[in-house]
Amino acid sequence: MSENKVKGPASYFPSIEKTYGKPISHWMGVIDGMDGAKHMEVVNALKAGHGLGHGHANALVAAHKAGKK
Repeated sequence: MSENKVKGPASYFPSIEKTYGKPISHWMGVIDGMDGAKHMEVVNALKAGHGLGHGHANALVAAHKAGKK
């Protein structure tokens, strides 16, 4: 049997939850509050306002935008 590995932005989720102590649903709610902002504006807001690293912030924003399609 082959193991199904999570790929793409969601592969960061366990590390994000462990590092920042909040569930992914929390971060999706934060991003919901920035509706209308461009991708990098949201990434930069997460980094500056919440202390997320670039990779984690980018993964959250990418997953959020993918979920809205």
